[in-house]
Amino acid sequence: MRTIKLYDTYQGKLREFVPIDEKEVDIYYCGPTVYNYVHLGNFRPTITFDLLTRFLKAEGFDVKCVSNYTDIDDKIIKQAKVENKSEKELSEFYINAYEECLNKLNVLPLYNHPKASEYIDKMADFIKDLEDNGTAYQGGDDIYFSVDSDPKYGTLSKQKIDDLVSGARIDVNTNKKNPLDFALWKLTDDDGIKFDTSVGRGRPGWHTECVVMVNNVFKKPLIDIHGGGFDLKFPHHENEIAQSEAHNHTQLANYWMHCGFLLTDGVKMSKSLGNSILAKDVLQRHSGNAIRLFFQTTHYRAPVNYTEENLTAMDKLANKYESCLKRASVTLQLSNIPAGKRIDADYEEYMNALANDLNVANALSVIDREVKEINSLSIKKDADMSRLADLFSTISVLFDILGLKFTLPVIDDEARKLIADFNTARENKDYAKSDELRPLLMEKGLL
Repeated sequence: MRTIKLYDTYQGKLREFVPIDEKEVDIYYCGPTVYNYVHLGNFRPTITFDLLTRFLKAEGFDVKCVSNYTDIDDKIIKQAKVENKSEKELSEFYINAYEECLNKLNVLPLYNHPKASEYIDKMADFIKDLEDNGTAYQGGDDIYFSVDSDPKYGTLSKQKIDDLVSGARIDVNTNKKNPLDFALWKLTDDDGIKFDTSVGRGRPGWHTECVVMVNNVFKKPLIDIHGGGFDLKFPHHENEIAQSEAHNHTQLANYWMHCGFLLTDGVKMSKSLGNSILAKDVLQRHSGNAIRLFFQTTHYRAPVNYTEENLTAMDKLANKYESCLKRASVTLQLSNIPAGKRIDADYEEYMNALANDLNVANALSVIDREVKEINSLSIKKDADMSRLADLFSTISVLFDILGLKFTLPVIDDEARKLIADFNTARENKDYAKSDELRPLLMEKGLL
């Protein structure tokens, strides 16, 4: 088993990854609040953790990757009124829209995709436990978590409580014991979505939703990896950790991974800033492969700048990879060459790159080298077909780990005749005939 290193935000360094269970890896990353169509930046963590899942599966681990839907939120209540829908109708509509994007991006099915609304009683019981042990209290119409009860609060975000308190005083809530205390439950009888529970009528706070879903979906207090976008580090993930340590007396995850921002003209893409580009719109202009490459060619912890030019370049790269695969596939099928063997040296180099905190740039150097050789062999009359078969088998595996999906042609008798006629026309310099056959070949994906 190779050494895998991941950057752990909590400890602020690259660490060797050692799972709790020798053969199983549990991953949770925060999903969308489903009150509108998601912007492209929301899919950076999705693609990053899908890549991590694929890599770990290739390493032989049983990976349980989970991402939630926040379907209880004031934004949902507000938008439901705007669209004249119930909160449930609104959230289901945008969940379906989100999952259409997941399919187009070739994201693996998750182990679980929990909704916050499915765990209300569990959240209420969790909050009641915190009240009972003195780390939560009722203040006005809310139940708050007391950050003073957690001496390690601020460790993840590398911030001191005194500095955070100074920054929070501009928004003083007299119901709080400390300006940093955060709401676990909103006691309310308003016309928004609400639930009758052991802690009263109301709805949960965002920070409680995730920690309770982690505990209940995985049925354990501590998992291997928790992550999301860089903006979730504080306060969301900091607050999750505080609740976990207060309730379970343990950290929530052994490794915390955070993805860099997607930028527009150097500024974080955000609905609130009005500079967001909807993922569904981008997917109408660019392939899922292109979007995956767009995010993966920049290291996941670094910011990446959105431009149409950058995505168009990734479309060209994806097309280059697809053309290479098609050319090799057609050549091998026409020659009746059986499946080749994996080239272990290339595979190991590729996997070692990904084992170094998902270094896709170095992994792509292996792919680019193989693409060059495949293209050369595919046009040689006396090519080493055994070598071509091995390259084709290997690069297919490498593409799959990156989550790239290509449709390859199947050569039947009709296709064989079409290719033979096309090649004969070219050899005879019958350009009219070759021009006539070219669109037919392209339609079948043979060119």
